[in-house]
Amino acid sequence: MEQQVRKHNKSGEYLKDVVYGANDGVITTFAVVAGVAGAGLDSAIVVLLGLANLLADGFSMAASNYLGSKSERDYVMRERDTEEMELHAEPKREHTEMFGYLRRKGYAQQDAKALLSLLSKNKSLWLDIMSHEELGISPPNGASTPVRAARATFFSFVFAGAVPLIPYMVFTGGDLFSIASWSTAVVLFTIGAARSLFTDQRWYTAGFEMLCVGGTAALIAYSVGYLLSVML
Repeated sequence: MEQQVRKHNKSGEYLKDVVYGANDGVITTFAVVAGVAGAGLDSAIVVLLGLANLLADGFSMAASNYLGSKSERDYVMRERDTEEMELHAEPKREHTEMFGYLRRKGYAQQDAKALLSLLSKNKSLWLDIMSHEELGISPPNGASTPVRAARATFFSFVFAGAVPLIPYMVFTGGDLFSIASWSTAVVLFTIGAARSLFTDQRWYTAGFEMLCVGGTAALIAYSVGYLLSVML
């Protein structure tokens, strides 16, 4: 039987941003819902506080992601420029370092010399290799920009974070907190399970893992709200 070759999945480029945003959005918003419910306050307060948290935290997370991604990108480019200046200033020293790197990778002396000659003709590849070898940094991905990462974080945060609020905005009676709890649990599990599309983790394990994290945060928020209502 012919073995099936697994293909690369480039759609997972923003997986971290989407999972991080969606997970934090649904957990923090539900934490507000759980805290208010634990305190026994009116559903209108749930919606008000939930929406305020949703938009403010969503923007804050997106902005933080943008600044963090931009700073990391700027750092990588700065160090790459430094490596380029060193190559121009001390070419013999840099060639010796590259030769040593190739030898450490298992190339025979003659092969290392041949590769060194070839790499000398491709400055960009040379800088990529030396930056990774000396500093442990990789060249920035041209398709992955700080703006796109921030956008992915914001929209995943808002869409997932809106789930715990929908029952309070749509229904006027019934056990709204139970509906919000079950809805949140389903979303948390779904987000976690979706990670298995881009990783080797089993879908049910990934889903249960995220459900446990979100459930713990919700339990803490509900307990705090309940204790405050009893104390005050």
